[in-house]
Amino acid sequence: MFLAWPAAARTLLVFGDSLSAAYGLSPDQGWVHLLEERAARIDGWHVVNASVSGETTAGGLRRLPEDLARHKPSMVVIALGANDALRGQPIAGIRDNLEKMVRLARQARAEPVLVGLMIPPNYGIDYASQFRDIYPAIASRSRIPLVPFLLEGIADKPDLFQADQLHPAAAAQPIILDNVWKTLEPLLRKSAS
Repeated sequence: MFLAWPAAARTLLVFGDSLSAAYGLSPDQGWVHLLEERAARIDGWHVVNASVSGETTAGGLRRLPEDLARHKPSMVVIALGANDALRGQPIAGIRDNLEKMVRLARQARAEPVLVGLMIPPNYGIDYASQFRDIYPAIASRSRIPLVPFLLEGIADKPDLFQADQLHPAAAAQPIILDNVWKTLEPLLRKSAS
């Protein structure tokens, strides 16, 4: 007689900054918690939020090996770079750090997914444009899935932000989840089948 064993839970690691860490909200209001609820409906997925408010790509690069070893994810959602841009960090350094994180995820046998970010043009039109272009360029070169823009449909709506006008309010979190879900859902379903 053949016994079917349940599939081991696969871990999806979300690796971001305050935009993913539910800054200024209760953790259960954040888009990552909402993702965990939605991903649970797809057989065998567990979500871990390893996002840290204020994190830069350099800090993320230092932290990632330990989180990969601890959580052994099957997929890593990399959503970093906003704090680098707000501090005017060099584009080449941001790109290099993100590319290294993609390689680390692959070396750990996890599928990397990159999340695109943008900054307002008041940081300089050229800088903002170069920053925006980092994400699709890495995704194309590395042949990895890309969430085009985390804050699509939110960035131009001040009422969807907290008083600091930097961090999305609770009402924006389901929209952020939908932005990410468009890319993640087919990947999660494919892996579950």
